[in-house]
Order: sequence, then C-alpha cells, then structure tokens
Amino acid sequence: MKPQRITPDLLQEVKRRFGIVGNSPAINGALAKAIQVAPTDLTVLLQGESGVGKEVFARLIHNLSKRRHKPYVAVNCAAIPEGTMDSELFGHEKGAFTGAVESRKGYFEYADGGTIFLDEVSEMPFETQAKLLRVLETGEFMRVGSSQTRRTDVRVIAASNKDLEKLVDQGKFREDLYYRLSVVPIRIPPLRERGEDIILLFRKFAGDFADKYGIEPLELTPDAEEFLLQYPWPGNVRQLKHLVEQLTVLLPDRIVTRRILEENLPKRNDILPALRSQELLPIVSASPHSASIMGTTNQSIDMLPVLFRMYNDIQEIKGVLADLWEQVRSKSILPPPEQQQQEEDDEVIPIEEMEKRLIIKALKKFNGRRRDAAKALGISERTLYRKIKEYNIEI
Repeated sequence: MKPQRITPDLLQEVKRRFGIVGNSPAINGALAKAIQVAPTDLTVLLQGESGVGKEVFARLIHNLSKRRHKPYVAVNCAAIPEGTMDSELFGHEKGAFTGAVESRKGYFEYADGGTIFLDEVSEMPFETQAKLLRVLETGEFMRVGSSQTRRTDVRVIAASNKDLEKLVDQGKFREDLYYRLSVVPIRIPPLRERGEDIILLFRKFAGDFADKYGIEPLELTPDAEEFLLQYPWPGNVRQLKHLVEQLTVLLPDRIVTRRILEENLPKRNDILPALRSQELLPIVSASPHSASIMGTTNQSIDMLPVLFRMYNDIQEIKGVLADLWEQVRSKSILPPPEQQQQEEDDEVIPIEEMEKRLIIKALKKFNGRRRDAAKALGISERTLYRKIKEYNIEI
C-alpha cells in the first residue's frame, strides 16, 4: 500500500468531517501525519499538553481506519486506581479478589477487532506496563486470577502530556514499551503555537455557544485579538472554549475587549487560580472530561469548590470559591486561627507544600479514607488520588 498523498482539499475535508478548526502549519502537519497512519495498524503515540485535543486525533485515526466499524474504547489511565488497573484493562475471574463476585471482561476484550485509546499512559503502573508490552507484541493476555491465555486483536493508540523519554531516563517508564508505543509519534501543538487559529477558534466557539443559548455571538475588538494571540494558554483549546462559554453567558455587552479578557483569564504567572477565587466570575458549567478541538462535546457538571487541581487541569473549573479557607477550617482540617497565624508569621510556605500538608491532615483525620477526605477538602476523589500520587504521599 502506497502512502496516501495529502492534498489541501483532503485536509479541509477531514477538518470539516471531524470538526477541526485551524490552518496553522503546526496543526496541518499533525493532521497530515494522522491521516497517513490511519489506514495502517501501526501503534501511534500522541504527544501534547493537556487540552490540545489528543482524543480528537485518536477518534480521527480510528474512524479513518479499516477498524472503523469495530469498537473504539477510550481509557483514561490517570483515572483508574493503581490496584485495579490490571482488572480494568484485562478483566478478572470470579473470586480473583475481594469484591469480584463475577467474571468480567477487560477493555482489551471489549475492544477486540477495534481500537483502544490509552490516555495518560504515563500513569500506568510498572507491572501493568509489562503486561501491555506483551499484548502489543503477541496479542496475548490473562485475566486477573486466571491462568488461561486469551488473545485480542486491538490497535493501540496511546497519549501522554508528559515527556515519556524523560520518564524512561528517570526509570519511571519502561524503555521497551516506549519504543513499542512510539512507532509513529504525533506531536499535537499547544494553542500558543497555532497563531491565528486562536482567533478562528474563538469565533467558532462564540457561534456554537450563541446557538446553544439563543443569544447574539461575541465579537472581539482588535486589542482583544492581539491579547488572545499573546496569551500563553496553559489550558490550551479546552481553556479557550470554557472562556468563550463563560463570556457568552455572563457578558451583557457582546463586545469582548482586552480588559474583559484580562479580568477573566489567570495572570500568566499564576500557579493556583483557586487561591485567588475572588477575582473569578461565576460560570454556569465546568469542563467536559474530554474536549474536542471544535468543542463539539459539552458535558456540564455541578460547580464544586476547588482547592487542589493538577496544573494541567487548573483551567477546567472556574467558579466562586469565596470563603474557601473558612470552609476548610470549619471541617477542622486547618489548625486553629491563632496557631495558623503564628505559622504564617514564622514562615512563608510554598503553595505546593501547603497543598501537601492539607491533604495529609485530611487523610490523617479520616484514617486514610480518601472519599471522606476528598469530601472534606471540597474536591473529587479522583483529584485527591492524583494529588496523592503527585506529592508521593504515603497513606
């Protein structure tokens, strides 16, 4: 099979079909590579920051492949607790562990004949990495609690917002698995590298949300366009989408100026926007689990008070967090005001260290019960789990 010739007309056709906005060389190059590799069964590694649209590319590759009529299974490895990773991916037999009341297929069995998308593959435990390598090389695996070898015919597309090569050098990711996953690496550019695409995306989102809410679309002033092009966009396309939705709902005047953008976007050197909650406007909905480049997915969740958020996700939730410290203190997680004031007078504690201390206090208070600790901290159990891993907190 000869490599497919990528013409401008073909690029535009694929963009229309999958809702991809932009004409920058960076996004066109990534898209052209995805189109070329799609008809094959080669393993693909999608690399890029959080919010750039890696799952959109994974679906694109699947839908342009010969497996398009077979299952497509997306797995967020970061959302699966380490102890259940093998069971989720490869299934388990009845009685394999406490709570295994019946046999269960894993994702690799469900995806047989199709494609499995392993998002945040860098979060996969070392032992599971060895089992994944075996599947990639032989197509064989065993359910947890079984000695029977099973086979599956699955194409693997992996994604990571971390540099896997560095993780290999640090001994945190298997070198053999890295080379097996990165047969065809595709780098999806961050929004700040896409130039005028930022303006096109803003206008597209503005039109989409105007139709959704039945109001006039937003318009940008020239100074606002200049600001959008200069802003670093740490949350990438996902951050831009949520900004447009927020302004669409809350802005009485449909004209967006530079000043409005400055008031509703975190300062460039901000680390944890949740700690400056008074500056944020209330919003109607938070972000979806996976946002497409065009923003065609829109899944709202209730507003939650947020204190901790991984830095790649800090733009996903913008809400009113007034009296956050008082809410946490009322649950007896922080020390008494007098003691806290004395500590503040004695030392300046980095934000990361304060987060870690609060998590440890909460876990101690609830004897390691993550659900209760997360509820007391006002965050999701998944976010707490990720923070525990990030700070290497032992329970």
